[in-house]
Amino acid sequence: MPTPDTDRTRTPLRWLPLVAALLGLACPALAQPPSRVRLEAVASKSAVAPGDRVALAVIFDHDEGWHVQSHAPKPVKGLEGFDPIPTTIEARVTGGARAGPVQWPPLETVTVNFTGTPVEFEVHGGRTIAYVPVLVAHDASGSIRIDLDVGYQACDDTTCLPPERRSFVVEAPVVGGGAPIPPALPDPEGVFARFDASVFASMAGGGTPAPTRGGDGGAEVARPKFLGLVGVPRADSLAGVLMVSILGVLGGLALNLTPCVLPVIPIKVLTISQHAGTPGRSLLLGLWMAMGVVAFWVAAGLPVILLSTFTDPSQIFGIWWVTFGIGVIIAAMALGVMGLFTLNLPQSVYLLNPRADTAWGSFFFGVMTAVLGLPCFGFVAGALLPATAGAPAAVTMAVFTSLGLGMALPYFVLSARPGLVEKIPRTGPASELVKQVMGLLLLAAAAYFVGAGLIALIQDKPYLGKLLHWWTVAIVATIAGAWLTLRTFQITRSAGMRMAFTLVSLIVAGAALAYAVSATGTARENWERRQSASRGAALITGTWIDYTPALFDEARGKGYVVVVDFTADWCINCKVLKATILSRDPAKRELSRDDVVALTADLTSTNAPGWEKLRALGQTGIPLLAIFTPGQDEPWLSNAYTPQQVVEALAQARAGGAENADGR
Repeated sequence: MPTPDTDRTRTPLRWLPLVAALLGLACPALAQPPSRVRLEAVASKSAVAPGDRVALAVIFDHDEGWHVQSHAPKPVKGLEGFDPIPTTIEARVTGGARAGPVQWPPLETVTVNFTGTPVEFEVHGGRTIAYVPVLVAHDASGSIRIDLDVGYQACDDTTCLPPERRSFVVEAPVVGGGAPIPPALPDPEGVFARFDASVFASMAGGGTPAPTRGGDGGAEVARPKFLGLVGVPRADSLAGVLMVSILGVLGGLALNLTPCVLPVIPIKVLTISQHAGTPGRSLLLGLWMAMGVVAFWVAAGLPVILLSTFTDPSQIFGIWWVTFGIGVIIAAMALGVMGLFTLNLPQSVYLLNPRADTAWGSFFFGVMTAVLGLPCFGFVAGALLPATAGAPAAVTMAVFTSLGLGMALPYFVLSARPGLVEKIPRTGPASELVKQVMGLLLLAAAAYFVGAGLIALIQDKPYLGKLLHWWTVAIVATIAGAWLTLRTFQITRSAGMRMAFTLVSLIVAGAALAYAVSATGTARENWERRQSASRGAALITGTWIDYTPALFDEARGKGYVVVVDFTADWCINCKVLKATILSRDPAKRELSRDDVVALTADLTSTNAPGWEKLRALGQTGIPLLAIFTPGQDEPWLSNAYTPQQVVEALAQARAGGAENADGR
């Protein structure tokens, strides 16, 4: 049976229940309300076989009148100020299996009254069952493990509770070796009655569904076709491995066209033929040399297979900085391939020169031939590591072995016919063009990994979405400072000059990093406050929220002191004022009081709603801070202010609001 696993965390939201519980110990009034949703994870089988299929049901049982948000919330007219948190199910599978897309049930429509006006809203309520299909690999053994991470927000028709997360672990032994096929578990309540088993066909690669060995239905779907003509086989099938191998051989042949490899092919072949003396021995030594080249590529693929043995590679590449770092490395390799800089191996590597007059000597001669070509094609091995990490071991080994075969093929053929060496094209514009095209394709791969890493980062830390450019500034400034220091030490021996320019470097890098860290901390604090606040209310005090005309009018109508900070990402002065005054005490403390609604009017876009309010105030430029007194139309305005001025303006707004209230 699945067991809750509450020790692991993936996002800051998972700490909210713990924080609320700790606050509740200190102040019972702050204790988190009881959950209105009961969760359960159930598997369709208690044991599986290689190539088997299993379904997981995630069951939401809601208290009467309660629901969870949709898995894909849509904007609803009348709820513009309400930001529902989607219901999510994340499945991480280890042990030789993989999960498919979550199957959600149809939504139901309820009437909610969050803003004073009843509106219809689509949610998941009652007894909601979502399914996660899991396909077991044909070479699976031992056991499989599925980690389920479920996030949701429970609401009734007027209020919403803080977001919650629950984790479950489902484990099932893999039965093999002629043992009876595990049957599906009895399902008297019909939990799996709505599960669509046809998804397994597409999960298996689009071909004919693999034998279920337990019976779960599943309609056959047509295989996708390349150019609409030739069917594409599954990657883990014999035909799929053969197709991958053919493509790998062609890719290996193409690597021989790079400038690091093409010029040395005649030299290596002539060396072999001179040591051999006879055509037969030349062919034998050429075969050993070719095996050395293949051995290099096989060795390059072994880390991927070993990685898959110890852990699920998808979990590793799901870490944002791992995926992002791979993209940066690939980008650097691409720029090197295109000629921006030259990659050279240590000189000691070039001094290694195995003798080619024996079988083993020719073998290591082939290994060193591949090693010395790394500056031109090492990026291929690097890029293939993440690309093949999730593939079956047979596919991974087919990719690397076929690359080696393709690269080794010319050496073997030319050893048998040394006279063909004269027909090998020389390096020139064509080989340089090959390198440049490879570099451009690598930049495309780098963009994919960098983008995937940034997406994962924003999903884990949503508050960083508007700060990535500042972190880019900080990183570049740090690199500039480090380069200034390094070059200063290389150019001059003067201790004074070294100290002075090192100090300048520290100031440049430190200021940029300090701002990025400070802005990130503030953004995270505001985000966490918004997440922990009641989502049933359109207005949130104690933190900065995004400006909308509706929120502004509502705050004014309810008698709050309203503060509007007009800013933009391109406004450096705005950022400085926000970081040095509004985000620090005493102004921060006063802005966080319960009678203040603080709105950020971001004018980065020309279509931002804050522009209309800025023009209505008779202003044309930013920065601008506007503080509105309850009951009064004319706000306090300032383009440059001190902490004391902000504190005094807030105090006057409170006093004026109290007088207006007494006057009424």
